[in-house]
Amino acid sequence: MTTLLVTGGAGFIGSCFVRHELKKHPDYKIINLDALTYCGNIENLKDVENNPNYKFVHGNICDRNLVRELVSQSDCVINFAAESHVDNSIKHPEIFIETNVQGTLNLLQASKELGVERYLQVSTDEVYGTLGKTGYFYETTPLAPNSPYSASKASADMLVRAYRETYGLATLNTRCSNNYGPYQYPEKLIPFFISQLLKGEKVPVYGDGMNVRDWLYVYDHCEAIDVVLHKGKVGEVYNIGGHNEKTNMEITHLILEAMGKDESSIKYVEDRLGHDRRYAIANDKITSELGWEPSITFEEGIKITIDWYLNNQDWMKSIENKRNKEALVK
Repeated sequence: MTTLLVTGGAGFIGSCFVRHELKKHPDYKIINLDALTYCGNIENLKDVENNPNYKFVHGNICDRNLVRELVSQSDCVINFAAESHVDNSIKHPEIFIETNVQGTLNLLQASKELGVERYLQVSTDEVYGTLGKTGYFYETTPLAPNSPYSASKASADMLVRAYRETYGLATLNTRCSNNYGPYQYPEKLIPFFISQLLKGEKVPVYGDGMNVRDWLYVYDHCEAIDVVLHKGKVGEVYNIGGHNEKTNMEITHLILEAMGKDESSIKYVEDRLGHDRRYAIANDKITSELGWEPSITFEEGIKITIDWYLNNQDWMKSIENKRNKEALVK
């Protein structure tokens, strides 16, 4: 039996990956380490909590002793754990450095000392910076992060590279485009806009709404990570994208239409500081070398996603209640 240590496994992508792995590899054991910060939700994995091959550990990747204990029980480490909201990084960059950089260092050090078979760092296309109207991000594109969040992720990526080059740790690195799908914390565009509209409120669109993102269905991303973990060449970086470039305004209109709303439900707000104009990922490497490509079209995926949030309003309300309680405590 192979044991995977999945960090950040109660978050959006991490929880979907845990579910995906338990289904695809029923003989694997999964240890899920999550700090359950505001965007971590143990309820995301309610459907697998009784699986005998699944174990949840409440803890932080910044806890060196705990990290070492769990890595000693694991064959592979997949690191999803990260602070990830750009707006929050602009307000409190120090939190992002602590978790995304120091936490990653703790995992790498324990993995080196204890000799894990593979260490996979889940990163983001935001480390590349921004694109003009044409072109794509390739694995060879220089890193040029523009926000404290992306800078912290780029720093973590460089630590991963250093541990491969200096110590020979068997590392892998993936960089993905914008994910969407079930269980995404409602601070991100799609679930946040749905939540706002359900409450009868307007949706805030940054600037002119023409910032472009490449959208990837979360379970396609999970399958890509599985493929890289099992077939990827050690020391390599693999970009994972959906080939679905959409402006924020296009996504907004899709949500408005699905919920029977119109332009009157939009309010334009001041643009985000350092807001990257366009992201777009080239999948050439992972497709040609490992045979992965997206299986869900954007039209299918966005319908599944919107329907899921509309059918799981209790899930969103429970998160909002938790957020309100935490605000009262503060």
